Order: sequence, then C-alpha cells, then structure tokens
Amino acid sequence: VQLVESGGGSVQAGGSLTLSCIASGYTFSSCGMGWYRQAPGKERKGVAAITIGGGRKYYADSVKGRFTISQDNADGTLYLQMNNLKPEDTAMYFCAADAMLGSILRGLPSSRGRGTQVTVS
Repeated sequence: VQLVESGGGSVQAGGSLTLSCIASGYTFSSCGMGWYRQAPGKERKGVAAITIGGGRKYYADSVKGRFTISQDNADGTLYLQMNNLKPEDTAMYFCAADAMLGSILRGLPSSRGRGTQVTVS
C-alpha cells in the first residue's frame, strides 16, 4: 500500500485545513483508512478512521465536532476536513490503512504515508 498525504500547513487558531491522501496498491474493500497524528516528544494518537465505503466513521474525542473524515468512492482519495483548529492540533498527520480500524486509531497501522505537518498558532 502506498499512501501520499498533502494539504498540511500553518494556520491561526480557529482556521481550517483539508488534508488529502491518495492511496494505491491495495484492495479498497479489505481496508479501513484513517488519520493519526504525532507531535514532537509525544505519542501517536488516532484522529479519525473510516470503513471503506464510508459506512462507519470514528473520531477521537478531542476532534469530534471539528474534524470530518470522508472518502471519494470514485478514486479512493481520503480527506480530513479540519475546522476550528486549535494549537493543540499541531502535529505531523499521517494517512493510514489497515484491515483493523483499531490499529489506525492506536496509531499502529500496517501502512502509512510520510506525513504532512499541521501547525496552529
């Protein structure tokens, strides 16, 4: 599985960003996808995950109501719409894929991208 993220950047608190992840090399029907993040010196934390086809979505409590995960069923691109960003959202965000959503939400997926930096000031 190859995952490539984009869309990170620097924003002020209260701002918005949308992350994208282009995936290739796997069978969509056998995987869940999602995002986890890691700030310097801190543990990985799951942010959101989605079952292929979008039937189920899961969010970390810290982002509920602010972040939305979605997937374009036509090409499989994964998105994370982030609104009302807070300084504590600052981290490297990784796109992830795994047969088990729990692995993604624990920040331990079988496949991940190289990450995209989000900085909120």
